[in-house]
Amino acid sequence: MEEWMLGDEANRMTPPKDTGQTGGKTQERTAAERLRKWLPLAVLAGLMVLGFALGLHKQLTLSNLIMQRQDLAGYVEQNLVLAILAYVAIYTVAVALSFPGASLLTIAGGFLFGWVIGGFATVLGATIGACAVFLVARSSFGEVLTNRAGPFLARLAEGFRKDAFHYLLFLRLTPVFPFWLVNIAPAIFKMPLPSYTVATFVGIIPGTFAFTFIGSGLDSVIAAQEAANPGCAASGTCQIDVAALVTPQLLVAFFALGIASLIPVILKKVRNR
Repeated sequence: MEEWMLGDEANRMTPPKDTGQTGGKTQERTAAERLRKWLPLAVLAGLMVLGFALGLHKQLTLSNLIMQRQDLAGYVEQNLVLAILAYVAIYTVAVALSFPGASLLTIAGGFLFGWVIGGFATVLGATIGACAVFLVARSSFGEVLTNRAGPFLARLAEGFRKDAFHYLLFLRLTPVFPFWLVNIAPAIFKMPLPSYTVATFVGIIPGTFAFTFIGSGLDSVIAAQEAANPGCAASGTCQIDVAALVTPQLLVAFFALGIASLIPVILKKVRNR
């Protein structure tokens, strides 16, 4: 009896043999995690390369908008809801793939739908596209850059996270940095998605509605050009400088809104001192 009990005790104390299954499962899990982490970035980069290779970004020109304005206006008049959904989808893809010409798309939204509907549709599409880039960046290289960050970047990230909403709001309101860069930077600083979404949605409203308002009056500008140079609209040769429509007063207003968004941060630092 004692021998049987001692033998059973020895069996319980003897560790099970490693058949290699544990290591194999660990490697499979690691490979799956890497695939899940980098696959979205690979897909996004592939679509971006394909879009630029096909020259889709070259279609976002003021000349094309002027030449196609009659057809586009007719389609919008007959299929308003479908046209708005298509515009939101196009804007989302353009932002997600970081295509240049977002301001021109915004002007087109105001031209086609009016500044109210065009403004809200643009804000929705831009926010969805920005969130897509943010999620891809956070799931892939955002974590890698954060883990490998030096002391300066670590302190900067810590300060950003404390008032992330107001800092991002400032970056959205002031047209200083490229839109795509502002989409990625908060991912490196591990900003929460809800705060990122709200700050993006609210921050791009002033600039978006300013450009859609410009777009809503574009038809009168085209008419004036057509009167001075008959046939320029059909040929796409009307000389309309979009940059001239963005006045210095408008830029000053954007900077003023950006500074106002940092007031809570400044007050907080003053109170802490």
